[in-house]
Amino acid sequence: MTQLELSSITALSPVDGRYAGKTAALRDYFSEYALIRERLRVEIHWLVHLSDQAGIEELPALSADDRSVLFQLLENFSVEDAQAVKDIEATTNHDVKAVEYFIKSKLEAHPALYAKREFVHFACTSEDINNLSYALMLDSYRDSFLLPRCDDVIKQLSDWAKATASTPMLSRTHGQTASPTTLGKEIANVVHRLKLHRAHIADVEMLGKINGAVGNYNAHLAAYPELDWQTIGKDFVEQLGLTHNSHTTQIEPHDYIAVLFDALARFNVTLLDMCRDIWGYISLGYLQQKPVAGEVGSSTMPHKVNPIDFENAEGNIGLANAVFDHLSRKLPVSRWQRDLTDSTVLRNLGVGAGYTEIAMSSILKGLGKISVNEEVTAADLDNAWEVLAEPIQTIMRRYDVPDAYEQLKALTRGHAMNQESIQAFIATLAIPESEKARLMKMTPAEYTGCADVLANDV
Repeated sequence: MTQLELSSITALSPVDGRYAGKTAALRDYFSEYALIRERLRVEIHWLVHLSDQAGIEELPALSADDRSVLFQLLENFSVEDAQAVKDIEATTNHDVKAVEYFIKSKLEAHPALYAKREFVHFACTSEDINNLSYALMLDSYRDSFLLPRCDDVIKQLSDWAKATASTPMLSRTHGQTASPTTLGKEIANVVHRLKLHRAHIADVEMLGKINGAVGNYNAHLAAYPELDWQTIGKDFVEQLGLTHNSHTTQIEPHDYIAVLFDALARFNVTLLDMCRDIWGYISLGYLQQKPVAGEVGSSTMPHKVNPIDFENAEGNIGLANAVFDHLSRKLPVSRWQRDLTDSTVLRNLGVGAGYTEIAMSSILKGLGKISVNEEVTAADLDNAWEVLAEPIQTIMRRYDVPDAYEQLKALTRGHAMNQESIQAFIATLAIPESEKARLMKMTPAEYTGCADVLANDV
């Protein structure tokens, strides 16, 4: 069988195939190229850090020219350079060692640096480089991509909540008619939850370590027993913008990754919950979708305008959270001082991120295509006068009318109610005339409490 060349229509995963247009920006954070680039960053900064702060006699402070060479190597790092690293890996069969050899090869043209080439990857195990590289990738993704996308969704929902703050709508608890609300208040509930989850995502500290093969600075102290390697390592990790983890085995235990993805999964679950509600409101006719010219809703039923954006989002959130769940449960578990099960799993960090982005894109698209059908929401409210049983019996309780709840239960439960039947009951009540008059004026559409205030408070 002929092997197909990789493209958006031959890719094995829809993340890089069908949905490549939605996920392309993530390649700068999670691709093989991105991982190699971050490994290069860590190796170069470690060499500079050793020359600047370690106090190693054999590695004095680098000259301005030497620093420029190193940082230009990082700044100009290209896909072709990454391929060169992969070519070296084909011989070494070791991805991190390939980066070390790549750097050394680039130093050959610079005698002063080449003379100090053995301080590249000095006292490091591969995991010293890898854990910091992944932390940098996640930190960049979180701050530069994920949080802005969360904000995009939150803002669109917040704007919608405020625009529909006073749009009355019948609630449904257990699928049955319940006290009225407003559409804006229901959307505001989602916004409030999303903001809490976003804060948790933003608060996660990205951890890193550079303490050697089993976390004890064994090789460091063997070479330079007089140096304070714990402080040297801590300062280096913090200079990278990460939080130092002082106690590890060979690997940083990845607990922070579990915390991050658990928080993101909760954000996603809230979106999924919203998608199902919007799907239901579309089904009820409360929300209507704008037909898009040329689109087909069904191959046989021409009238269909399906809520595909919210269904797409729901499905992709499920896939994203399945990946996040595995990462959160697997990554913090490692046999003794290290096994390799985390290595292949870590390469899938971008998969959950990809499915999340597909879902967010679909939600934003879907929100831009729906509007409220106020005729339907008004008609539904006008057919549900039984919901006023709650305020009537509550006011009766205020004035010590006996068996208030039971009276309304007998009147309304299982019986069709309308304005006339409700008002006829109100007329019989032994409550002040002013309260009767207030209840007589009340309609289901007006019985929304402070929903409009809450909707605007997001």
